Amino acid sequence: MLWLRSLDICVHVVYGAHVTSDATLSSTTATQPVALSATTLETIAAVATVPNYDRSALRPSILHIGVGGFHRAHLATYIDELCAGGSTDWSIVGVGLLPNDEAMAAALHAQDCLYTLIARGRGTTQVDVIGSIVDFMFVSTDHAPLITAIAAPDTQIVSMTITEGGYPIDDTTGDFNADKCAAGSAFDVLVRGLDARRQAGGAPITIMSCDNIMGNGQVARAATLGAAQALDPELTAWIESSVSFPNSMVDRITPVTAQSDIEWLSNDIGIIDRWPVVAEPFRQWVIEDDFAGDRLPLEALDVIVTDDIDPYELTKLRLLNAGHSCLAYLAALDGFELVDTAMADPALGQFVEALLHREAKPTLPAAAGIDLDDYIASLTERFSNPAIGDQISRLCFDGSSKFPKFLIPTIRAQINGDQHVALSALALAGWCAYLSQDPDIEISHDPLLDEAREHARRSIDDPAAFLQFTEVFGPELGASDAFTAAFAAALSGLRSHGVQSAIADALQKAAD
Repeated sequence: MLWLRSLDICVHVVYGAHVTSDATLSSTTATQPVALSATTLETIAAVATVPNYDRSALRPSILHIGVGGFHRAHLATYIDELCAGGSTDWSIVGVGLLPNDEAMAAALHAQDCLYTLIARGRGTTQVDVIGSIVDFMFVSTDHAPLITAIAAPDTQIVSMTITEGGYPIDDTTGDFNADKCAAGSAFDVLVRGLDARRQAGGAPITIMSCDNIMGNGQVARAATLGAAQALDPELTAWIESSVSFPNSMVDRITPVTAQSDIEWLSNDIGIIDRWPVVAEPFRQWVIEDDFAGDRLPLEALDVIVTDDIDPYELTKLRLLNAGHSCLAYLAALDGFELVDTAMADPALGQFVEALLHREAKPTLPAAAGIDLDDYIASLTERFSNPAIGDQISRLCFDGSSKFPKFLIPTIRAQINGDQHVALSALALAGWCAYLSQDPDIEISHDPLLDEAREHARRSIDDPAAFLQFTEVFGPELGASDAFTAAFAAALSGLRSHGVQSAIADALQKAAD
């Protein structure tokens, strides 16, 4: 896929598939909306790019656990383009392990596992029907079909987007945590499937994490081996010899699908889709060249396949992901609902840019082909994209899983170098203040939510008490007098004078 910018028009080139812009779509919309299905693709081809390949001839070679918006905007689109170009006959079987995955199963099954990707940039919208997912297993109670599928000869990759909190690994030690690997969880079922594959004499297989975790392949490996050891110690030897866990860096801003997106697709384009996905035009995938069995011809697309992924991972996690999380809680406290409107606020926009330049950038190594100043500028533009309607509430999920991976490493590096921490301290103060709000506020399935709220409650009398939340912060932050003082001042200012004043104070300290 190529994105070519000329006169602010993005052109999507996919093996000769036709391009549709906003103006084209409005003039070609069908009079009556058409429900998306395999039988209606010929009609829908008048208003959107549709699969040009025989989906029934594809092999179910990828099992993907956790089919949400990001997977459908990222990995599934790459596979779709490989299929469109005739480069692979692999397809994806989606897997839902959680009770709330039933809704996705129902939506996809009703439309032959097809769905619509709406890529919204500034002044341009691209609409594509994606066909790479050919089936969906909802196995929240009966895991036997998934275990059988993992053992199947056609299965080459088990991939996953299960969020940062879905890995049974201690964030501080990196060790396997059996308490976080309950029966029926992703890694519990995964190792039972791998055991079935081993006993059947199955070929090597690749486990591919697509989550925002530094060294996500290494983390997935540690989780798999830990769960395998608990099941059958002999299984670990087979995993070590027959299973690979490539590290990867994935990137595409993908907001939660809104009802207005479904209505726009139906009313303006003429496609009835129960659960389309909206994303920005930009996407990126960097992956380690470490596949146990057959591999995809990823070099045919805009994928970087490399033996050294660390610099790319660090850059993305400490800039994009940290920028999102650090913005989110302060923006929510200041009453903002959308990322682009928060970035348009002078104080919040300046806070994000200063945090990335002054505190995050100095901790990053050089990465081939990445100019950090250009990268930060591109993030500012992407965060400010008004077309996708990215929600602040989406970014306020799972702080106890995200901050240890996105921000805490930067803070530790800055503390060790006796460098600026005022902006990072304010970001954590924003999270603390957010946790202190109405206890009914939705904060998703944060695995340490109760503990986080208890430390936030204690911080009302003693601001430094929040830093004793060592499950997230480790011992270093609370042991640093400089960081403790910066955090206490930021939290006190935030609670006494509000977000705008607290940002002004932090920016002044960062400039000194």
